[in-house]
Amino acid sequence: MQLVTQKLKIAMLCVHSCPLGQLGGKDTGGMNVYIRELAHELDRRGHTVDIYTRAHDPEDNQVVKLSQNTRLIHLKAGEIEDMPKLVHYTYLSDFACSLERFRRRNKLQYDLVHSHYWLSGQVGKWLGEWWNVPCIIMFHTLGMVKNLLEIGEVETELRIETEKELVRDYQRIIAATEKEKEDLIHYYQASPEAISVIPCGVNLELFQHIDKEIARQELGLADTNIILFVGRIERLKGIDKLMTAMTYLKKWSGLRLLVIGGDDYSQVELENLQSLSHNLGIQDSISFLGSIPQRELPLFYSAADICVIPSYYESFGLVGLESLACGTPVVTTSVGGASGFIRQGETGYVIDDNTPYHLAEKIDLLLSTPKAGAEYASSVRASVSEFNWSNIAEAIIGEYMTLLTSYLAQVS
Repeated sequence: MQLVTQKLKIAMLCVHSCPLGQLGGKDTGGMNVYIRELAHELDRRGHTVDIYTRAHDPEDNQVVKLSQNTRLIHLKAGEIEDMPKLVHYTYLSDFACSLERFRRRNKLQYDLVHSHYWLSGQVGKWLGEWWNVPCIIMFHTLGMVKNLLEIGEVETELRIETEKELVRDYQRIIAATEKEKEDLIHYYQASPEAISVIPCGVNLELFQHIDKEIARQELGLADTNIILFVGRIERLKGIDKLMTAMTYLKKWSGLRLLVIGGDDYSQVELENLQSLSHNLGIQDSISFLGSIPQRELPLFYSAADICVIPSYYESFGLVGLESLACGTPVVTTSVGGASGFIRQGETGYVIDDNTPYHLAEKIDLLLSTPKAGAEYASSVRASVSEFNWSNIAEAIIGEYMTLLTSYLAQVS
């Protein structure tokens, strides 16, 4: 049996969402960050990564070099324009064929395929069969679990049935949390042995503590207390619950809520939230800032007193890690990996649900016992040091090597 020791050549798939897309949009979020950061760390270790996504903007070059051994490759499948997520399913075979033509034209060979999300998973399965290489998948979110919440848009039976097929067909599945693994086993009848739990990471070079007063001066913020929300503008995020929680916090003079996120697709929900702010009488205490470049987020995290994640569902909760890395405590519902990276009462609070009163209770508690200063920020930051992307990438590489060794043993 051949041992797997070489530097790997990895085809990474993210069909429906460009990893370079502006964060906070309808289809851009933690998964985009995950792919970029993982590819960067793989590159630093000498592995080659080609990330394939559907061409959506005529201004984009087909091939974009991201770093020494990492490229982003846009492939034509359907019109070169933004399209609803589910419409991509119609063009998956076109995408796969475009990728194969590109591979042959450039005489490329890959050791494995790493797919992200169910749409990419379908393409990855085909490629694995064509190329005789192993495949690994990370779903990031699960359609059946989202439907059980009965919040926001309903995920289609097409998605759920496709996910079930992929769970059966893929040799290896990466879950970000133990809860996701349990969901895969319970709702999708996944084999426990096929699933490895590896958390998401945080870029500790980018997300660093900035003195609060300096950060506020640079952002032009003068409020006494600042609460921050970062994420997509959609019902699943529970922003309305956080806004309602503001009505329980009126004793805090100058309290301001900053909401970061949103794009053209979220205008209806944004208008609903703006209308709600007037109904609640907090329109002068809330700022909808739209999408903010990731490189600027450390300023906002550092300027805030508390970052709040009032979501009904998160696959992991990268925003929480980013906030803690900047030294700012977090109040979050018990979603994703929150209970694994928040130290209850020290770096924030994890609560059972997003009931406005419960959110307000913990926000009030943190505001009432401020722990400002570099020493506290340093302590909060240190609490997430193990989630450095370097550590996460090493764990993923271990999965790659195990998968390849097993695959070679089967075919030899």
